[in-house]
Amino acid sequence: MDKFVRAIFPGSFDPITNGHLDVVKRGIQLFDELIIAVGRSPIKNQLFTPEQRVEMIEELIGEMPGVFVESFEGLTVEYASQKKADVILRGLRSLTDVQYEFQLAMTNRAVAGIETVFIMTSEQYGFTSSTLIREVASLGGDLSNLIPASVHKRLEQRFSRLGSRNA
Repeated sequence: MDKFVRAIFPGSFDPITNGHLDVVKRGIQLFDELIIAVGRSPIKNQLFTPEQRVEMIEELIGEMPGVFVESFEGLTVEYASQKKADVILRGLRSLTDVQYEFQLAMTNRAVAGIETVFIMTSEQYGFTSSTLIREVASLGGDLSNLIPASVHKRLEQRFSRLGSRNA
């Protein structure tokens, strides 16, 4: 009998990008269930509330079988334990990511005994980060090929309310 495998894909997703969605679509092929875990980070200056980020992601994953989204607070490994997750899924974009993620994965395994599975993001999203997306959006740059249309619309609305140039 095959074992049911639940994975969590943690991140700030502020906002979610096509690179994140690429990892989700490829990740669900490996696991029975994938929970997109929207973290509440006290140290990051966040553009959207966790509730808004969950709502945006819910719109995008729609009826994707086995994919769910929710927000969490605290340590990722504690959340993974609460959810009885077998694996933490992480996307890798660059060599810089590898060094940081390797250290994090080793720590998570040592502290909580949870494995991390890495998926290399597709080449066209290798340079994309939520931080970069927020910066480009605040300056009115074209992000249409890097983020879903519904997220682009929310960024435009957010920056017009903040008094910045439209994204």
